Amino acid sequence: MGRFASGPKATYIPTDETPQTAQGRAIDRLSTLPWWLIILLLLGVFLVHQLSSNEPYVTAFNRVVNGIGTTLLVTGVGYTLAICFGLVAGLGRVSKNILIFNAATLYVQVIRGVPILVQMLYWSFVIVPLGATALNALGAWLAPVLGDASFLVKIQSRDIDFMWRVTFALAFAYGGFEAETFRAGIESIGKGQMEAARSLGMSYPQAMLYIILPQAIRRVLPPLGNDLISMLKDSSLVSALGVREMTQEARLLAAANFRYIETYSSLAFMYLSLTLILSLFVRGIENRWKQG
Repeated sequence: MGRFASGPKATYIPTDETPQTAQGRAIDRLSTLPWWLIILLLLGVFLVHQLSSNEPYVTAFNRVVNGIGTTLLVTGVGYTLAICFGLVAGLGRVSKNILIFNAATLYVQVIRGVPILVQMLYWSFVIVPLGATALNALGAWLAPVLGDASFLVKIQSRDIDFMWRVTFALAFAYGGFEAETFRAGIESIGKGQMEAARSLGMSYPQAMLYIILPQAIRRVLPPLGNDLISMLKDSSLVSALGVREMTQEARLLAAANFRYIETYSSLAFMYLSLTLILSLFVRGIENRWKQG
């Protein structure tokens, strides 16, 4: 294809661009746009408009916000404990001690084989009551000897709030997954580095603490960040035991006024906003870690 130049004598000037190629380029440009982000922004604008002008949406949003503190508390405490459990179990998974290795492996396999909600129920209604009974027995046994162990006898399972029960259960569950993450990170470091550290006179714990773990944590930081976001979403499971976090607040409101669209749209908007903010926070930490 080409075009004719204007003038006394028309000249044909060939061009490389045809209507078809121009259309193809336009389609290519459109295909490279972040449509997922555009759709999310449009939905966000719509929901923000509803939350500022629609009374049922405003009521639902305010009720959901009441549970945001509990959601963040469960997530923060649970994830901190999960990192501790996972690191200990991950070190056990690479240990050459048979007892430690098998104990860590048993923990990981049980956690990975039982649903998180079932683990929460088991911790809340089985392990906590059994633990309280065991502490009562220990207090009764120590009282004649020490005389100051009577507080153990007074411990009752009903005194332990369900929020702390399910938070610990969630942390214990995620600890099993973090254990495999730490194990993979430790095993990705060349064995020669451990041998070199030992040859310099370091003990095994020193070499692991100062040489292996810093490199392993740098490598497993992305999956650890993803697990933090996953725990924020899975914290909604604690609503099954009546903990008043965002999901439970939304369920109670919807059961009272039957405004399901407004209530659960507000709930979904809150979770999506929190996960997006947390994703940006995790990505910022990853970038700083890489630069450092």
